Order: sequence, then C-alpha cells, then structure tokens
Amino acid sequence: MTVERKPRKDAVRNRAAVFAAADTLFAHCGSPEEVTMADIAAAAGVGKATLFRAFGDRDGLIRALYGARLEPIREAVGQGPQPLGPSTPAPLRVPALLDALLCFKLDNRHLALALEGSGADSPYRTEHYEQWHTLLRDLLRLVPGSADPEFSAHALLAATRADLVAYLAGEKGLPREELRAQLAGFTAAVLGARAERGPTDGP
Repeated sequence: MTVERKPRKDAVRNRAAVFAAADTLFAHCGSPEEVTMADIAAAAGVGKATLFRAFGDRDGLIRALYGARLEPIREAVGQGPQPLGPSTPAPLRVPALLDALLCFKLDNRHLALALEGSGADSPYRTEHYEQWHTLLRDLLRLVPGSADPEFSAHALLAATRADLVAYLAGEKGLPREELRAQLAGFTAAVLGARAERGPTDGP
C-alpha cells in the first residue's frame, strides 16, 4: 500500500510566497515578459533553484499560478452552490461562467497574457482551456437548439481571450461594467439563437 506524502510545511509556505510574489509582479509590470524567474524568486525570498525544482521553468510556474487562481472559479461554476451549481439551468450557468472568466482576466490581465503567450503553448492547447471548453460545451448541449456546441463553446470563450480583454480594457478604455454587459449581450444572443431553433430544427 502506497502512502501519499503531504507536502512539507516549508514547501507549502514557499509555494504560497512564490504565488503571492508572482501575483504582485504581474499586476504591476508593464508587460508580462518583464517578469523573470529571478524577479519572482527575489520577491518571494526563495532561491531560484527552488523555483526550477518546483515548477520546471517559467511556463510551468505560470501554469501552476493560473490554475491555482482559477480554481475557486472552477469550483463555483462547476460544482459550487446555487446560482452556479449543477442544479441551476444551463442557460443561467453559461453566462455566469463566461462572466467569471472575464472578471478573472480583467483582474489578472498580465498573468493571463503571460499564460497565453508562454512559448509554444497555444492558449487552445493548455489544460485550463480544455477544461473550460469541455464544461461550456457540455452546458451548451443542455440548451435547446442544434447549433454545434463544440464550435459555439470555442466562439464564446474567444470573447474572453486575455489579449482581447487587454485590448478592449486597455487600449480602448472600455469600463469593466460595459465589457461585462457586452459579453452578457453576446452570450444571450448566442443562447437565444440556439433556443429559437428548437431541439429538432436544422442548422
């Protein structure tokens, strides 16, 4: 029988310190490319070798941080209590999921940009994107209509891409609530088009 080891307390503290330091650095940087492993190690008060042992490389650290920060949203939208839980109708959960993702990327703009621009990792190939796409696709299958839920999920998630969010909120200066309202309207239009088709209508 294999006994699962719990992380050592100092390892847990170091991980929390690294994530907090990276959060701060990404939040205040001019560009995500400016934030290096050396910067994060220094801000967290740990050795650079510690980061590489724990995360492999900068991309690994970014993926781990991104996943940790998204976990509360994933739990709330996927398994959490009402109004976002499984017992809530899909037409309500879909816009809630997308709004949560948009707000996360508004609040963590440079972190999200860092993940989407990390080396050869296309944002569409990341584990996190696949999880969100699968959840959204499965929800769309529960919405009346026969439009392709696979493609519709990709199209709706594209509206929350970090580079688009950064462009609209940064260069275009659109206020947070206006962006949320626009996304809600777009989502409602997509869901409305699906509902109007009915479960047996053609494309």
